[in-house]
Amino acid sequence: MDLKTSSRLVAIVGPTATGKSELAIALAECLDGEIVSCDSTAVYRGFDIGTDKVPIERRRGVPHHLIDVADPYESYSAARYATEASAVVRAIVNRGRLPILVGGSGLYYRALTRGLFPGPSRDGVLRNRLQRIAARRGVEYLHRMVGRVDPDSACRIQVRDERRLVRALEVYYLTGKSLTEHFAETRSPLADFIVIGIGLQQSREQTAVKVAQRVDEQFAAGLLDEIRLLRARGLPDTAPPFGGMVYRQALAFLNGFGDEVSTRELIVRENRRYARRQLIWFRKEPNLQWIQVDNDPMLTFIQSKKIIHALEN
Repeated sequence: MDLKTSSRLVAIVGPTATGKSELAIALAECLDGEIVSCDSTAVYRGFDIGTDKVPIERRRGVPHHLIDVADPYESYSAARYATEASAVVRAIVNRGRLPILVGGSGLYYRALTRGLFPGPSRDGVLRNRLQRIAARRGVEYLHRMVGRVDPDSACRIQVRDERRLVRALEVYYLTGKSLTEHFAETRSPLADFIVIGIGLQQSREQTAVKVAQRVDEQFAAGLLDEIRLLRARGLPDTAPPFGGMVYRQALAFLNGFGDEVSTRELIVRENRRYARRQLIWFRKEPNLQWIQVDNDPMLTFIQSKKIIHALEN
């Protein structure tokens, strides 16, 4: 590949609450860029507070893409994301600007930068059997099953994400190979691009502080009212985005499980666990340049610019 003629994609990835969005906006302002979201719940319209979508007034005029592109009734897949995101990235480049990917959805990042295999068709009989197992023994049992045959997928899939757990097991039983093995054999839709990947990480202590602060801000901003409004409009509790982080726990509270204090504490704990899983996932991605972001956002910005310029030249 000719590094001098290949198009560039800058990616800012890593665990939750590491300041990815703020850094991406600052880089976009400096480098004439546009932002492409890499968040599996932010694609859904109406799910704003729990996904920490950057409000329009705080985007400072920087275009944001792949946000609010899906109806919350539909299931939005990593394959669809890779197709739509690659088209957006190429359009940004054609406008003479720099695409900057930002987010923490590891599977979406991998699907775009390394490829996603199409997979076998759904098997209704197998799916029903797996769903019966989940109903009888708990979704967590499916997660343990995935862990035995595909540890990498078990790392990235949340413990109670039944839909993705069923799919991981379905692929394994139908093909004899894990999702992870299939991913290793695929080709990226941006294979002709140079991906300049920057991973943000911070101490567990800093993650705990930031996550707790974020959860308080989400509740203060009206997270519960947002969910009530979505349900009042007819959205069922089974809608795909309600299975995402924050929404799943808050919805359970609205359905009578626990109190608000314990729900906040649960969301904080689950976010901290999720941050650890994200870090494990992204550390396995090749060619990421890591930055420790515990203290100084300006230093992170300067380090990021140095990484981008060094890899461009």
